[in-house]
Amino acid sequence: MSARLPYPRFGRLIATAAASCTALLMVTAGCSLGEPEPDPAGEPPNLPTPSATANEQGEQEVVATVLAKGLRVPWAVAFLPDGGALVTERDNGRVLQVGPESGPDGLKVTPVQTIADVEASGEGGLLGIAVSPAYATDRTVFVYHSTARDNRIVKFTLGGTPTPILTGIPVAGIHNGGGLAFGPDGFLYASTGDGGDRPLSQDVRSLGGKILRITPDGKPAPDNPYPNSPVWSLGHRNVQGITWDAGKRMYAVEFGQNTWDEVNLVTKGGNYGWPQVEGKAGDRRYRDPIVQWRTADASCSGAAVVERLLAAACLRGERLWLVELTDTGTVLGQPRELLTGRYGRLRAVAAAPDGSLWVSTSNHDGRGDPEPEDDRLLRLVFAGGGAGRS
Repeated sequence: MSARLPYPRFGRLIATAAASCTALLMVTAGCSLGEPEPDPAGEPPNLPTPSATANEQGEQEVVATVLAKGLRVPWAVAFLPDGGALVTERDNGRVLQVGPESGPDGLKVTPVQTIADVEASGEGGLLGIAVSPAYATDRTVFVYHSTARDNRIVKFTLGGTPTPILTGIPVAGIHNGGGLAFGPDGFLYASTGDGGDRPLSQDVRSLGGKILRITPDGKPAPDNPYPNSPVWSLGHRNVQGITWDAGKRMYAVEFGQNTWDEVNLVTKGGNYGWPQVEGKAGDRRYRDPIVQWRTADASCSGAAVVERLLAAACLRGERLWLVELTDTGTVLGQPRELLTGRYGRLRAVAAAPDGSLWVSTSNHDGRGDPEPEDDRLLRLVFAGGGAGRS
């Protein structure tokens, strides 16, 4: 169920993590990133966590554990207060609860909701998911999904009837976006695609090719850059993964066309250039990405930040890119790749409450080469003696 993978040290990052050791557990050889903290209610989540140590060369290692298998295009992951998670399956419209209890082959997987009007076609279907920051009291879940008419955001309590809160996002066979997450400001952010209609990305009247910022009721959030509009940023081709660092800076991974895929630092009212620009252009009208990769090496869908490490889960590139961030949101050193070719296409990546990373595969999405256990949900824990001595 687990595999140990050698990985070169991220000196400054792990040194910082080892110094603070918040959500960390010291082991004999160094510092292990991701062991569970005690649950506030008493017992820790029952996660199948293997032990992790450094290799003989003192290099950083990553332990990969299969939490669940036999899933169908698990698109997004959102965590619950009990340490378990909700996972969307793109093509069948199901929301799964994964854990915190263990099953015979990892964590227990239970279908808890089916969204009836999901139209799964091409890249569309049941996409992003977000759990209310007040879930312990309001029990509310939000999802982004495709219908025959549009992409939309709905909210519901598990087992209840979904209520649309934002409709009219362009839908097509490609470029449906679909990222959904609550930001540190308590507002709900959604990332959309241009639906193959490029001019929409620069049209502030359209919801296509944008990052949106709304209240939990679907209204434009206060202080948005355009009056009475949910638009937060524009000029995007197809953003699926969004995340924030400890400094409350927002990042998005974006699919390019044929040349460059991007990681962008997203700012209020920022214009990211599509379709005029792909990748870095040095044009003052548009914001350049902080990282870009050739599309064959990336095509990243998911994004998450742990400590100062931004992880991007990539489909065509079949790898996880790790980018070290500075205190000002710039990039330190060169990005490193992990899991390359080991599990096939990677779709979602999410930072778990215990400091580990959960990653989903996407080999049943029509473009992959599925193995008997696909699709899988993985848990990654970083460990190594060299890290603790940096």
